[in-house]
Amino acid sequence: MRVRGRGLPDGTEIDLWIDGEVLSTEPIADAEVLHDGGWILPGLVDAHCHVGIEYGGGHTDLTGSIRQAETERGVGALLLRDAGSPVDTRALDEYEDLPRIIRAGRHIASPKRYIPGLAIDIEDESQLPEAVAQQARFGDGWVKLVGDWIDRSVGDLRPLWNDSILVDAIAAAHSEGARVTAHVFGEDALPGLIAAGIDCIEHGTGLTDETVEMMVDHGTALVPTLINIETFPGIADSATRYPVYARHMRALHERVGDTVGRAHDAGIPIYAGTDAGGSIAHGRIADEVAALAAVGLSSTDALGAACWDARSWLGRQGLEHGAPADLVVYSEDPRGGPDVLSNPDLVILRGRVTDRRGRTTSGSASRG
Repeated sequence: MRVRGRGLPDGTEIDLWIDGEVLSTEPIADAEVLHDGGWILPGLVDAHCHVGIEYGGGHTDLTGSIRQAETERGVGALLLRDAGSPVDTRALDEYEDLPRIIRAGRHIASPKRYIPGLAIDIEDESQLPEAVAQQARFGDGWVKLVGDWIDRSVGDLRPLWNDSILVDAIAAAHSEGARVTAHVFGEDALPGLIAAGIDCIEHGTGLTDETVEMMVDHGTALVPTLINIETFPGIADSATRYPVYARHMRALHERVGDTVGRAHDAGIPIYAGTDAGGSIAHGRIADEVAALAAVGLSSTDALGAACWDARSWLGRQGLEHGAPADLVVYSEDPRGGPDVLSNPDLVILRGRVTDRRGRTTSGSASRG
């Protein structure tokens, strides 16, 4: 098969052939031209989602996880960074027509300091380095910490870990060849995590000028999950027993545009993640791209945060010769807004057309 069109970020003309499951820049005789003109991108990336966690709460089974993955595939998200799930989704790797998943294992928290049932709870923080090493061996090169959460005894967000144990825990992950990220809403957990060498911060609504500078100095990435931050006012409204926490969550929400904009202006690498699973439905990567553009990223940079830049950050190839044939094709410029970006004309995964605007074809023989 063959596709021709314009690529991004520079808009140059590209001509690609599909040779089995890989891309070729060398002509293949008598190839079927699937699309001529328009725009061609490597598969989109949701850099923060949770396959196996149901929208609205709770866990799902294999059938539900497949449904979530199919939803992501339908909007062109062919690479998913699963930022923590209690559901073992490795069976999905056997399905040739489902997105590729990079897993961070399970969240690591302390008792009563995260959503019940989602995390591995560490009774004594001295156990944290070993727990991190175990999740590093279980995951696909990532480990997820819960950096802060509401402490009901004080009625506000508070860090879960002491700074010294974070140094040992992050070193333990790095020794296993894994990177570490952390859920952080507030301000207080950030300095210790960044100084300890963490690789990424999820959400980051509590970033200050000081911690932005620290992230720049350490090369720490940010996945701000902006469409999830839109739920903060509702969280605050439900926290009637904790007025300090409620005010804090509203304040973090009110300034998030300025917070992420300053992080971008300072040069922090930013990637697009929806936090799908739980309070956000799967399949909304286009909305996250639009949200990033609204806080100051150019339309090209915002799309790159969910495409070529994110793939490079995660160690995955784009549209070069020999890369996996995972791509999305558009008749219109995909920078034209979420209605365009979430409706690719063609979705090609592992060299097979899995979604075509107006109809769907399943290329997997492993469903039977």
